[in-house]
Amino acid sequence: MSDLPRPGVVARLSSTPSDAEIDAWHDVVTAAHRHDMPAGVPGPGRVETAGQLRVPAARSRIVRLAVPSPDGAYAGIALLRLFDDDVNRRTAWIGRLAVRPEHRRRGIGTLLWREIRAVLASEQRESVSLELEIGSVGEQFAKDRGFTCGLQLVLYVQRLAYETAAPELPDGYRFVEWTGAVPAANAALFAGVRNAMADAPMGELDQQPMRWDAESIAAAQRGFVERGGLLYTVTVAAPDGTYAALTEVGVRSPGDLRAQQYETAVAPAHRGRGLGRAVKLRMLQVLRAQETPVWEICTHVADDNGPMRAVNKLLGYRPERSVGIFQARTAE
Repeated sequence: MSDLPRPGVVARLSSTPSDAEIDAWHDVVTAAHRHDMPAGVPGPGRVETAGQLRVPAARSRIVRLAVPSPDGAYAGIALLRLFDDDVNRRTAWIGRLAVRPEHRRRGIGTLLWREIRAVLASEQRESVSLELEIGSVGEQFAKDRGFTCGLQLVLYVQRLAYETAAPELPDGYRFVEWTGAVPAANAALFAGVRNAMADAPMGELDQQPMRWDAESIAAAQRGFVERGGLLYTVTVAAPDGTYAALTEVGVRSPGDLRAQQYETAVAPAHRGRGLGRAVKLRMLQVLRAQETPVWEICTHVADDNGPMRAVNKLLGYRPERSVGIFQARTAE
């Protein structure tokens, strides 16, 4: 029997995929990662894959697509995130689009893209975006289908062993931190400073930063934990009790060697006081105290985000590779 998938068949997985379906999906993800990424870049763990498939991100629904082979494996997969928040209801995000190396150039990627477009049309989405390595085969695939780069980013990496100074705060400021989901008593204050990300560079993308309240920010952090990840948050409380700065770092699978820096923000009224640097330095102390195998952190920074690039340089981050957020219009 041929190991090629049946032509024209795209399976849609349920919201509760089986362990066998997760294993087949993860096999595609890891095979594509080994083939496409530099040797030093850690691949996703199975816990991360299972969490992405079973627990949707905040304020969104996910569509899970797979092209099966007769032997029960998958030749290609795609994960589509449909935003439900008001500011992003007309756009969507491709969280994963991968084809096994041995099945490439046989129309599998195009088959998945056609199915994605059909979902986008039925959901009345006007655009869709995804993250790609600059210069990769994925970039060329996307460009051939109408995607253009709307935001240039550089991925930076820092070793936890890198010597850094102790964090210092202005008089009256103090650190407030937690592991896992935000405690209920902190959620409203945390949402307030998280909304400082509203002025983060978004380039030419339709997708915009979400607006947060206590309920939604708690759900977002709780969802990360439910997906099997380890989440660490450090904030800075101002003299008046509000939160002036934050930083979040997540470990998507417990055995990961590399942690992911998520949001770092300083409220506009408190900028220029070194809080961005201080909150990141404190996070390094927190991570070093954890009993995990993590030995480095990675973070994405937009080319035009000068202040954050300057902070990361002071902390010892080194550029690893260039990526871009590419967007396509569904009507084109």
